[in-house]
Amino acid sequence: MIKGGVSGRRILGIDPGLNTTGYGVIEVHGATIKLCEAGIIRSRAKDPLEMRLREIYTGVKEVIEALSPEMMALEQLFSHYERPRTAILMGHARGVICLAAGEAAIPVGHFEPTRVKKVLTGNGRAPKSQMQLAVKLQLRLANLPEPADVADALAIALCGHHLGINTPLDKLMK
Repeated sequence: MIKGGVSGRRILGIDPGLNTTGYGVIEVHGATIKLCEAGIIRSRAKDPLEMRLREIYTGVKEVIEALSPEMMALEQLFSHYERPRTAILMGHARGVICLAAGEAAIPVGHFEPTRVKKVLTGNGRAPKSQMQLAVKLQLRLANLPEPADVADALAIALCGHHLGINTPLDKLMK
């Protein structure tokens, strides 16, 4: 887990995964963006689906309760026609993540992976290494964020900041 210490508007970025879900919370003060905390939530591959989903839900809920983000940026479901089962399983993970956000009345922005890459690097097909470097530079980190799930979650949070999160919940909270 990576930690920092600041206070301001908080955005929770989530890179959903059934085995490993990355999360990253950033804090924004005007033009300054700082890392608040980042880490991963793991489920055990040998557990039944419902137990794995409970683990993801509980982990996200704990992050929300501990860090009080004002909004969530979530990676949009990417589906490859050759692997529809993967997309369905990812949909389950995204569902429990959205449930945790809904229970906390946190608006959720959904961002496609290519959009996140384009916003952070200018290249919608940027490799992981380029994304890690972009996150490191924007958050002024000493090292590249690792593992990749954490780097992706932080990139999604940064995208949520740059593009904004506009949902009905967001409008009600203003």
